[in-house]
Amino acid sequence: MTTELLISTNGFKGTWPSIEYGTWLASAIDAKITLLGVTEKLNPAAIDDHHPLEDVFARAVELFQKNGVEYELQIQNGDAEVVIPRKAKERDYITVLGPLGRPQFRHWLTGRSIRNLMEQIEKPILYVPVSKLPLKKLLICIGGLGYEVTAEHLAMRMAMKSRAAITLLHVVPSMDLDYPTARIVRDNWQTLADTPTPVGRSLRQALQIAKDDGLVAVIKARQGNIVEEIAAELKADDYDLLCMGSPYSGSALRQLYVPNVTAEIAETSTIPVLTARYKRE
Repeated sequence: MTTELLISTNGFKGTWPSIEYGTWLASAIDAKITLLGVTEKLNPAAIDDHHPLEDVFARAVELFQKNGVEYELQIQNGDAEVVIPRKAKERDYITVLGPLGRPQFRHWLTGRSIRNLMEQIEKPILYVPVSKLPLKKLLICIGGLGYEVTAEHLAMRMAMKSRAAITLLHVVPSMDLDYPTARIVRDNWQTLADTPTPVGRSLRQALQIAKDDGLVAVIKARQGNIVEEIAAELKADDYDLLCMGSPYSGSALRQLYVPNVTAEIAETSTIPVLTARYKRE
């Protein structure tokens, strides 16, 4: 089955890094690209005017052909936050997104576009605020409840193509519950991979998968606020890609990674962020 990428642009220059990154990814994993151009607020009186999408499409086609990737071009009219999720539902895409250039006032009123798009798109999302290539070092966040598995598998696939090093990170949040597993995690948070806890098993499994694929991987643990600790880890090392899961479709009552955690990280991240909803096989 051929992997397909949906790369979207509304002509804003900030979407170009996502096109560059998506082209590299398509070449690396032998994927087909659908480049979706969204024409927003089309003025009938200006129908013959030069539209920014024309320049973006011309550059993109040149890039696609240079890298030998299969592609198709589509244009739809409407608001990008509506058009992109609707298109993403049509196939089993990995949706590649960039900043849409919304004004600050709109951010205050409705929040950033990436937060809304993450809530609407069920398939994997690769958000690219900047194109940080070559891919040499990945940070994969392991929550321990299995929500990261779908995104983790995609990240491992990307890492294999570029032989990137992997850091597996688990953040132990402040705990107000007192039961055996919580006590083990709290007392052994720096050596969680050696514990019989769910997060310990997840870390060991991810580490073994990386080693079986011939990748260099290490485990790190932090303790504190999840968003703050992930942000701190990103600042502490020179990562090229962040991978996180989402509990959408999960059934646990106490979810470690909730949608707004991933969105908060994506909104402020200076590197690409790969996220995918939890999906039972």
